[in-house]
Amino acid sequence: MQTASMLDFLSTTVGADWRLATPLIFAATGEAICERAGVLNIGVEGIMLIGAFSGFATSHATGDLALGFGAGMASGLLTALVFAVFAVTIKANQIVAGVAINLLGLGLTSFLFRTYFISTGRGVDIARPLNVPFLSDIPYLGPALFQQNLLVYATIPVVVAAWGVLFRTSYGLTIRAVGEHPKAVDVTGKSVALYRYSAVLIGGVLGGLGGAFLTLAHANQFVENITSGRGFIALSIVVFARWSPIGVFFVSLLFGLFYALQLQLQADPNVRVPYQALQALPYLTTIVALMLVRNRWDAPSMLGIPYWKA
Repeated sequence: MQTASMLDFLSTTVGADWRLATPLIFAATGEAICERAGVLNIGVEGIMLIGAFSGFATSHATGDLALGFGAGMASGLLTALVFAVFAVTIKANQIVAGVAINLLGLGLTSFLFRTYFISTGRGVDIARPLNVPFLSDIPYLGPALFQQNLLVYATIPVVVAAWGVLFRTSYGLTIRAVGEHPKAVDVTGKSVALYRYSAVLIGGVLGGLGGAFLTLAHANQFVENITSGRGFIALSIVVFARWSPIGVFFVSLLFGLFYALQLQLQADPNVRVPYQALQALPYLTTIVALMLVRNRWDAPSMLGIPYWKA
């Protein structure tokens, strides 16, 4: 009986791991592409927040989940566009611009939520799990891995596509060159600004999708600061994964595991640990991860540095 309980615990934890890692995978994959182009967008947290609220508000108003996810991605794109104008065109300090996006996301979503939704008490329909035939019937692992919603499964093609674009296409080669030697790209007649814009916008779309996932596929409501630092964790994931989309996927699963563990342990009456300590697990993991990679700095050489055309 004890063995069965342990297997149930592991099955539940594994299933929650992938689901809780999904918004991190989307956001960190987008940020990896952005940073490969030499743009450091620490405004991922704000983009995710705006995506989460836009997805919730749209789905709440229309009752359509697809429109909600579309609105989340569209709002992420628009927010990233604002950041790109300052970071790429105006050539403002990228850290300052990113902080401004985070403050905008927190303030704007809190204001709109308190103004239009705080008294409704209503949620939205949540994306339902899909059962994969036969595979979902496998004991223990079946429900954990093959009874997830569509967005969880979508992380695999998104990550593979991002890796393929970055490392198997001329566009990806140029993106990486822009992050390493933008002058070399410029002398070939290609626009460094255009490639940086495209990378930032891709990051915004994926960040907005990650935010919308939180309200439409994880919770059935929006609460203020629902991202709870996930955007900052996504930034650390990119560093720990060494700017590789494939690495991002597996490192995100590691962070998702700690999210899942803290939820499972909080629900266990036999665990006599303050819940605040358990809630800190993902953030402590972030600190440890950054300490482990402090001497492995493989970042693009022009990361965070504006390009001034001669």
